Amino acid sequence: MSANAWEILQVLVADPGTLFVVATPLGNLEDMTPRARDTLARVTLVAAEDTRRASQLLTHLGLKQRLVSLHEHNESERVHEIVAALLRGEDVALISDAGTPLISDPGYRLMASVREQRLPVSPVPGCCAAIAALSVSGLPTDRFRFEGFLPAKSSARRKRLEALADISETLVLYESVHRMGDVLAEMEQILGADRPVTVARELTKLFETVYRGTIAEVRQALEADPGGRKGEFTVVVAGQPEAGAGVAATELERILKILLRSVSAKEAATVAAEITGTRKREAYQLANRLRDQAD
Repeated sequence: MSANAWEILQVLVADPGTLFVVATPLGNLEDMTPRARDTLARVTLVAAEDTRRASQLLTHLGLKQRLVSLHEHNESERVHEIVAALLRGEDVALISDAGTPLISDPGYRLMASVREQRLPVSPVPGCCAAIAALSVSGLPTDRFRFEGFLPAKSSARRKRLEALADISETLVLYESVHRMGDVLAEMEQILGADRPVTVARELTKLFETVYRGTIAEVRQALEADPGGRKGEFTVVVAGQPEAGAGVAATELERILKILLRSVSAKEAATVAAEITGTRKREAYQLANRLRDQAD
């Protein structure tokens, strides 16, 4: 449909429908909120990542709504169909296989089109595997970075882990059961065997298991667990401590200022990093800033 046709249709529809972004249970169906159930009951159409799984959920809830599939392979084609329904005044619910839609799930193209058309959107919050795992990780939650899925190929994955190695925020990601062992082994090499990590498997389901410890410890625990080769995984990794975490940042700065009187920034950073336990890279960056300020 052309842009002009969309504009004409929007003028004709005085009261367009609303797209409800509905979170569904990760596994335990008792986690379905009353509002989410009521929303699914009153919409005209449910756009689902997997219509078979969605049908099972609707049956459990005693509902029989019209379903349409919306997944990574057909989203571009489905967008016009769903937007057209909204423009006709129909309410539509978007759900994923589990958890909150659009969080490493299809729906972005639809949401972008809905936004472009300025159609009403309403979130119906609920389960999210990333937040659930983060809440029980025992790792800092004041700042975190959601990475989604790492690349499937080892070379690209290692490159991405190297880029993430120095971030200070807690890192949250999803991983396939088929790659979990390889990912932890690569994390051990790139992030360090002693980096704290929490791996949550099968959250809210019968065989829910949460592994906590260093990357090396969790990798060993997962390998030793007969059930560790099954399920869906959410990984929460501690961030790299910021400069001066071993001592006060002011102490690092004080040491660098003394050293910079007689040696280069690189040499000062090397010595200061060894004294304070700070990363050499962070000490070098601070040394360069101090040297520039002095010039």
